[in-house]
Amino acid sequence: MRRRLPSLNALKAFEATARQESFTKAAHELCVTQGAVSQQVKGLEAELGVRLFRRERQRLVITEAGRTYLEVVRDAFDRLAMGTEHLLQRQKSGTLTITTSPNFAAKWLVHRLGRFSEAHPEIELRISASIQHVDFAREDIDLAIRHGVGQWPGLHVTRLCAEELFPVCSPELVRGRGALRSPRDLKRHTLLHADDTGDWVKWLKLAGVDDVDFKRGTVFNQASMAIDAAVDGQGIALARTALAAWDLLSGRLVRPFPQALEAPYALWIVCPTSAAELPKSATFRSWLLKEAADDTRRLAELNSPAREGAVTRAARH
Repeated sequence: MRRRLPSLNALKAFEATARQESFTKAAHELCVTQGAVSQQVKGLEAELGVRLFRRERQRLVITEAGRTYLEVVRDAFDRLAMGTEHLLQRQKSGTLTITTSPNFAAKWLVHRLGRFSEAHPEIELRISASIQHVDFAREDIDLAIRHGVGQWPGLHVTRLCAEELFPVCSPELVRGRGALRSPRDLKRHTLLHADDTGDWVKWLKLAGVDDVDFKRGTVFNQASMAIDAAVDGQGIALARTALAAWDLLSGRLVRPFPQALEAPYALWIVCPTSAAELPKSATFRSWLLKEAADDTRRLAELNSPAREGAVTRAARH
């Protein structure tokens, strides 16, 4: 059955007039003219066929029918306000489901989630680690962190950070006798590979080294495993900036050489366009961007010429 509903503006004018007992005060509250409020109320009375107010000695007095109707209108407004508040709260809080690669989840995201939860206890996170790109239309996922060129038509895309590819190793390998001093010293050390040996070929060419056997060493099918092996002192790995950042900043890894390859892909925050500005999604995206910006700043300080010189001098002793 079709609902018979008066104009919302007329109901607002009626409710405010009844509460203020004045067209003028109601008009001031609603930021409209006194005449507009009066016309809205008269129109409502005409539509209902009921007189809602009468004038007594230059006072506006609500009628018995108006009083009865006011209770209905106020109850409806209260329910609307409560429902709206609940909806907004659900958008600001509740569960946020994120998908990303196992490598990014293990080496970047997991270490930082405590800070987010402490700052935003109203948002409960669910993390799904997968190499598959999510179908937002079919899966219950709010936001994804993807590695690529940033071209996902129909989705809201924000670059999280650009990346480089460079060697990393345990600090122990740059100290004492037999320490890494130059890229040519790599021929005396184990190379660690993620997926294949191609990246080492490119990096060695960049460093001007042609006498290192790039085929040596362990090959891992996950970049995070190669980085963990480097932390353990098993050799030197080529690592992307984001995946190595936590270990570099904590001192578990160092960069023995300054040469770096520009990574062909960047990291991106991706979500449906319709959900991009939901408060909980926007909050998490802002937090991710701040964390990435902090990494960029701190890594730049860590790799400053003065700092590198100090590390080199310490390695010689």
